[in-house]
Amino acid sequence: MSPGTTDTIAAISTPPGEGGVGIVRLSGPRALEIASSMFVSAHGKAPLESPRQRVFHGRMVDGAGRTLDEALLHLMRAPRSYTAEDVAEINAHGGAAPLRAILEEALRRGARLARPGEFTRRAFLNGRIDLARAEAVMDQIRARTDAALQAANAAASGALSREIYRLRGELADALARVEAAVDFPEEDLPELVDAALFARVEAARGDMERLLATSQTGRLYREGAEVALAGRPNVGKSSLFNALLRDTRAIVSELPGTTRDTIGEEAQFGGVPVRLVDTAGIRETGGEIERVGVDLARRAAQNARLVLFVMDAASGWTPEDLLVAGELLSGPAPVLAVANKCDLCGTGGTGVPPVENMAGTAMPHGTGVPPENMPPSSTGVPPMDLPPFTEILRVSAKTGEGLAALDARITETLLGGDTGDAGTPMISRLHQEDSLRRALAGVVRFLEERHLSPELLAFELREALYALGEITGETTPEELLDRIFANFCVGK
Repeated sequence: MSPGTTDTIAAISTPPGEGGVGIVRLSGPRALEIASSMFVSAHGKAPLESPRQRVFHGRMVDGAGRTLDEALLHLMRAPRSYTAEDVAEINAHGGAAPLRAILEEALRRGARLARPGEFTRRAFLNGRIDLARAEAVMDQIRARTDAALQAANAAASGALSREIYRLRGELADALARVEAAVDFPEEDLPELVDAALFARVEAARGDMERLLATSQTGRLYREGAEVALAGRPNVGKSSLFNALLRDTRAIVSELPGTTRDTIGEEAQFGGVPVRLVDTAGIRETGGEIERVGVDLARRAAQNARLVLFVMDAASGWTPEDLLVAGELLSGPAPVLAVANKCDLCGTGGTGVPPVENMAGTAMPHGTGVPPENMPPSSTGVPPMDLPPFTEILRVSAKTGEGLAALDARITETLLGGDTGDAGTPMISRLHQEDSLRRALAGVVRFLEERHLSPELLAFELREALYALGEITGETTPEELLDRIFANFCVGK
């Protein structure tokens, strides 16, 4: 159910915890009255008597006149506020007790507690911002990388909205011509549904397809991705995990099976927020604790957006590597093969050839050797049994060799090769993608069925316009609005 906008709402708008400043926000017809009634000016000024936006210094008091906290009171009159309603913001000390006391006093004086996202929903309902810009507000708050923030800022400033409005304008113009052909079939008018009309709609189709292609990147910037490191024990997964983080977060030991649980840390690759997950070595084991760790490792690989299969460059392929690689390649996520410890190749008298002589297929840049040319005695694994990796990335977690190339390859794989500007119009939500797909489907049917009657052509354009309107909020169902704003913070 859509919340009413005739009552006055209040909430704490800053995150919980201690801070220098915290904010209690009120919005609605009685916002200025309630906030002013709780306020005693340090200079004897009456806030409500000011016709303009003003900031007043004083203290907030309860019904008995007891001081709740020293504060700045900012009064904003409609429509020049975030919600386009009368808004009062009380800037007090950022501790839990003073903010809670001020909020409770505002509620006692007639405000009600705001629902999650209700301030932004009122801004949307009052025409202050459209739905795409409203959703971008939470993206700005939750952005975890500079690129994610840039994408959120672009959406909040209307980049996506302007593109949707432009596309709707093109389709609306086309619909007007088609409907004119329906309404005035006998009139002596120039042909309205002509090649030029279809050319304009075809151009709009191309723009819609290009916008739809941004959905993977847009959602990655907003949601992030999980990247799991997996492999047999003692191939240097934890060392590589630390090296990719440029920090020591996982215990490293020469003993196999040191990692017995999954460890996750925040990182970023090419601006994409990533949760990097180190896992236990995958092997058949009789130990109960290690078996639980192996199960968690398998689950992490299943849930990841990308898996790094880590092997030991100095040891080469082993039967255990083949089993793990085969299991990972049969999973849902793409797998990058990474040969760690390349600093040990050809040194220390191991007699083991470098890993590029063990690739299942040719290495990039011509460094690999086809499996049929690989010495069969080098690993004990027949060449025809090697996994079908198109490349094996050589790295050394110890020296840093190859890490920059691995970073770039992870970025490329996550973004699907899209390295475009994060500030361009971008689809970032599943419901936006669904609406755009349905709009595009209507346009495609319009173009492919141009031989049909104008009435049927008009129907397809109306469907496309309706679907596009869901992105900016003109035609969004109430239930979807409820779900969207329920994901917001209380106080925003």
